[in-house]
This record gives sequence, C-alpha cells and structure tokens, in this order.
Amino acid sequence: MTKVLLSLHVLAAILAVGPIAVAASLFPRYARQAAAVSGGRPAAVAAVLHRVCRVYTVVGIAVPVLGFATAAQMGVLADAWVIASVVLTGAAAVLLGAAVLPAQGRMLAADGAEARSAARLAMLTGVFNLLWAVVVVLMIVRPGSTTGA
Repeated sequence: MTKVLLSLHVLAAILAVGPIAVAASLFPRYARQAAAVSGGRPAAVAAVLHRVCRVYTVVGIAVPVLGFATAAQMGVLADAWVIASVVLTGAAAVLLGAAVLPAQGRMLAADGAEARSAARLAMLTGVFNLLWAVVVVLMIVRPGSTTGA
C-alpha cells in the first residue's frame, strides 16, 4: 500500500504543482504585455494562466493529503524532514492563496493599471517555486531518515 500511496503522491505533485509553477511563472510576462498593448492575445493568455493556477490549486490539495497518508503508512510522520516539508508546503500554499492568486486577479481586473506589480508578483512566484524545490529535495534526501533512502 505504501508504494501505491507514494506513487499517487508523486503523480499528484507532478500533475498539480507543476502546472501551477509554470503558469504562475509565465503570468507576469503576459500581464505586462497585456498592459502594454491594452488587451488582445496577451490578456487572453494571462487570463488562461490565472485560471490554470486557480483550478490546479484545488487539485493540488491531493498532494499533502496523499503525503500525510504515505508518511503515516511509512511511520515517519514525526521525522524532521516530514515536519519541515509540511511547514514549507503550508508556507507555499499560504503564499499562493494569499498573495499570488489575488495579485493575478488584481492585475487582470486592473486592465494594465497594476503593471508595476508584475515584478513583485514574479518575485513571489519565484519564492513559491523555490519552496517547492526545497520540499522536493527534502523528499529525496530525507535528512536524518532511518527508512533506508
């Protein structure tokens, strides 16, 4: 059962977090272009990227759910690498839900008036992606683990 849960957890992470990371990273570029040309194709692309981020955020809830189930099955819920991963995942989720998605929405609604905030949004998105990169490293390296990685 552990292998099934772990496989589902990894698949969920790739299929849910990956699209968010890519779409959120591309959004500031297209939002800036939309502001420069006042709508058109860049605005439509930015709107689609925002929708991808919103939809996959809901799908992404499966990642920590399956992660907790996997860690419980493996008996490692109290391990430092799991706790650190949970904290970083929570930080990434809060950053996405409280900063990235609302900023994207404001930029779409402002129709170009929020173009200067694109740089800040790009930075926040970079931090979001960095948090996930650290979580991936923790999941692979598992510092202090006795599970035989």
